[in-house]
Amino acid sequence: MSSKYHMELESSRSFKSKSSSPTEVRLIIGNVPFTLHRELLSARSAKLASLFEENKVSYVLRDIPADPETFELVARFCHGFDPQLSAENILPLICLASHLGMTEDHCNNNLLREALDFFENKTLPSWNETIRALLLSDRVIPPAASLGLIDACLESITAKAIMDPRLLGKPIKNLRSDGCSEEVDEEDECKPNARRKLFVHDWQSEDLTTLPVHFYEPIIEAMKLHGVPLDYVAASLCEYARRWVFNGFSEGEETKFSVYKKNSPREAIEVIERLLPEERGLIQCPLLFEMLRYSISLEASSNCRDGLEVRIAQQLDQATVKDLRIPFKGYAKGAKYDIGCVKRILKNFYGRVTGSGALGITRVADLIEDFLAEVAADVDLEMNTFVSLAEMSVAASLGSDRSSDGIYKAIDIYLDKHRYLTESEREEVCRVLDCQKMSQEACEHAAQNERLPLRVVVQVLFIEQLKLRDAVTKEVSSGIENRSRNESEEEEGDGIVTCREEELRGEMMRMNNKVVELERECGIMRKEIENNGNRRGATKKHKLSVWGEIKRKFGCISSAHDYKCQVQKKKKVHPRHGE
Repeated sequence: MSSKYHMELESSRSFKSKSSSPTEVRLIIGNVPFTLHRELLSARSAKLASLFEENKVSYVLRDIPADPETFELVARFCHGFDPQLSAENILPLICLASHLGMTEDHCNNNLLREALDFFENKTLPSWNETIRALLLSDRVIPPAASLGLIDACLESITAKAIMDPRLLGKPIKNLRSDGCSEEVDEEDECKPNARRKLFVHDWQSEDLTTLPVHFYEPIIEAMKLHGVPLDYVAASLCEYARRWVFNGFSEGEETKFSVYKKNSPREAIEVIERLLPEERGLIQCPLLFEMLRYSISLEASSNCRDGLEVRIAQQLDQATVKDLRIPFKGYAKGAKYDIGCVKRILKNFYGRVTGSGALGITRVADLIEDFLAEVAADVDLEMNTFVSLAEMSVAASLGSDRSSDGIYKAIDIYLDKHRYLTESEREEVCRVLDCQKMSQEACEHAAQNERLPLRVVVQVLFIEQLKLRDAVTKEVSSGIENRSRNESEEEEGDGIVTCREEELRGEMMRMNNKVVELERECGIMRKEIENNGNRRGATKKHKLSVWGEIKRKFGCISSAHDYKCQVQKKKKVHPRHGE
């Protein structure tokens, strides 16, 4: 470029009011003045030549689709200088050259042909150059789309990813449904291949996630349609979520790209959810929960939130209690965590249990019990909400031999943190507890638990006595059968065997009589409880005396000193919450 032409452009930008030469034309593009040669412009641009002939050239070309930098490239080309083409300016330059009619029909070796050759031979064959061209095309999207330039870029990127999915980045190291880690050979991941060398320099690819949503979405859709491995697609989507949703607009990014400001996090999370593969286990459960939390905070569409909940439900057996801590975003006071969201995820999981099997159901049941024990400490958690969540946990254990110890622990914590509940409300909370599935340690703890309603304690003690009777009866019967089986083999000592049998029979009869007496006393106590259940004016001292009487009749304690000792002894098995 000559210094003379450079000085001419500089002087034109500091335009002063004076008469112009008939061979010159003064234009203002984007508030920047240009003083250019009329004939040189007409020789290259069919549109400007037509306007000059009709004297319709405005002092300001308001309809020109260009910024001052792009128009300056056109002006330099018209004055005989080679344009400095690059991936950053090629799309705006093609659009402007097409708008001005700088075609071969008007003039040989014109700008439009030169720019298209650069686009086809230098930009499209390169992964990096194509992405860079798209990044700065936001100001000319309509004309570029109408010329087919945007589609050409998207198709080029998609074709390269189909040939080499590693251009999308490293796949996520995830856990399969069987809990085993999928090991990836990192040396093989980083090893370049011949195909990749064609696309990028030094084997470092431009990150696809830098593209705005309106470019990124059609590319990923095309990749899924053409069979790009979903683990690479999932990795790209997760990185896109971190960039556009979790971190938002980073101050370290190139602020000159206006697309960063236009890309709304809410729009991004909705697009990500639509693009997420439906296959189980491609994305780690904590990351799915993170997406769900942001979709709630950003007030994303219901379809977006529902879709994430369904995907979480597919692999809920891989979640942790920490994942379920979804903050409650509503205005109504009632809970620290979004229990409604957790319940919806549970319903979706139980409707899709075939994917995880019986082991998955057991893991989810344990997960919900642990979560229930944690939320039980929330003083704002309403009773109905707690009971409904506990019912869903119990439903997962139906038909299995799982104990009720986890539910009992959660109930104990809830009653401890909500001491204002009435006796009937405590009974409603304990309605979900199956005392028959409680372990021996949990039953002994429940027998000494003053927070439980009296009716539940009586039920626990009665069930324990029944278990004791069944155990003794089974043991005695087994002993008699074994000795009867060996009777024919022992010709000597018949008198001793008969004596032992009589002793066992006598012991069994005494135990049966004791159990019958205990059952009769339990029946009397039940009637007393039902008759006196509505007497809420009873003093705490009277209640304790009733407790003591019940426990002494069932052989649980003999004195206040023994009671305290038993409480301390069982703290290891089921410590009181907060102690």
